Amino acid sequence: MSLVIQQHIRARLITDGPDPRLVPVELRYDSEEPKTVQVRLPGGVDWTFGIDLLERGLRSPVTRGDIRIWPCGRAQLVLELHSADGVAVFQLDNAPLIRFLARTRTRTGTRKPAAAPSATRARA
Repeated sequence: MSLVIQQHIRARLITDGPDPRLVPVELRYDSEEPKTVQVRLPGGVDWTFGIDLLERGLRSPVTRGDIRIWPCGRAQLVLELHSADGVAVFQLDNAPLIRFLARTRTRTGTRKPAAAPSATRARA
């Protein structure tokens, strides 16, 4: 039986405009794919990448394929996604990300997720 952990958060979509736009983002972990996390963005676009990338991005800049993550001050993180359609940059608060990661570790009995495969993008 698969264990699924989901968390809905708000992210700031960084644009050329004067103010960032708040958008809903869903984080999803499925125990059938224990090394990955799925990020669902507005418009039904899903990005799947290693949960370790998200964890490491809270502490220092990391890049894997089309995904770049880095800390932004003490309380935020930047998620930069590159695709054929362009680049999307999101700013997320660390607190909900840390809660999500803690829930995945607690429910699965792991201390820290293992390394993960390359990032992939899918349209739902």
